[in-house]
Amino acid sequence: MDGNCLSEISNKKIIHQLISFAIKHRKIMLNYLDETGVYQAQHRLLMVISHNPNASQNDIAKLMDVSAATVAVSLKKLEKEGYINKEMDEVDNRLNKITLTEKGEKVVERSRQIFDSTDEKVLEGFTEEEKQTLYVLLQKLNDNLDRMEDEIKSEKGRA
Repeated sequence: MDGNCLSEISNKKIIHQLISFAIKHRKIMLNYLDETGVYQAQHRLLMVISHNPNASQNDIAKLMDVSAATVAVSLKKLEKEGYINKEMDEVDNRLNKITLTEKGEKVVERSRQIFDSTDEKVLEGFTEEEKQTLYVLLQKLNDNLDRMEDEIKSEKGRA
């Protein structure tokens, strides 16, 4: 594609490509992650726990931007299936520290391998310069979305 062709691409077409990419990527990732034996929401929870060892249920809920009740249901299932342990906090008996079991660690490790492999395949054939350019462009898009989110929040705050 030469520079002239790019100027003819509408905003709508660009957004469509981004959405299409996100949908395909998600579908492929879910397909690969199926082999780990945990559901998508449980998988996300295990990844958060792996990055935040000994976090409480409330901490995890805040990190995931979901209710503590939602996290509680998933944690109960993960504990029953042997992926996590809950230990009572010695300082505050009302809090549980959540940690991964060996079984949970194996799922997280396999998931990381899947993520790395998929990332490699998605960016196959890209030069380092193209990756840097793409990163800068995607960061600009994210900055614009962040501003839009801030506007929405401030409008709701005024209402």
